[in-house]
Amino acid sequence: MPDPRTVAREHGIAIELADLGTWGEATLVSEYDPAGPVIRINTRAIPCGSSCDVREHIDRAVLHELYHHEEARGTIVRLTDWKARERAAGEHTL
Repeated sequence: MPDPRTVAREHGIAIELADLGTWGEATLVSEYDPAGPVIRINTRAIPCGSSCDVREHIDRAVLHELYHHEEARGTIVRLTDWKARERAAGEHTL
């Protein structure tokens, strides 16, 4: 599988680490901002652990947000149901 961070860079998408705040009982892992375009990884959601754990977490988040980038570009049909969209993004592969 291609490296998600490399794919993001090839598409001109910046990747930033940022404190995205609290979301009540939910945890926001990352977000995609098409205006950048930029993927922001929530520093509050990065697990403590080995560098491999951190890299895997970031790669999964970037892969998820690449799905939303493809939606914004129109290369993936945007599903109307939010839960279905998030599920599809979570299952996204390169």
